[in-house]
Amino acid sequence: MGKESVVEKFDEFFEYTAKFAEQYPEIAKGFTTLMGSIMQDGKLPMKEKELIAVGIAVGLRCVPCIHAHTKGALTAGATKEEIMEAASVAILMGGGPGVAHVVEVIKAIEAFSK
Repeated sequence: MGKESVVEKFDEFFEYTAKFAEQYPEIAKGFTTLMGSIMQDGKLPMKEKELIAVGIAVGLRCVPCIHAHTKGALTAGATKEEIMEAASVAILMGGGPGVAHVVEVIKAIEAFSK
């Protein structure tokens, strides 16, 4: 999956998320409110929270989550090296399947880096 495919899949995910929000506005609003209250600077800066989310996304093998939180980490100022180190923790915790999903982190960094 090349750079374009990652961005296209990312865009498609949010297109369908918007359709879900139209059909189920209360569920979408609740999730968006929860995410907004957590994914901001607090005791931990947003960048660190995005790095944690990258590691969890790899551990859960959630490709849309990997893409979204890798982009979020880059936007929050994380470096490629910081993102890969966070993803590497998921490998430690998840074993071999984590290695397979770190590939998605690399693709997302390439797709969303300037």
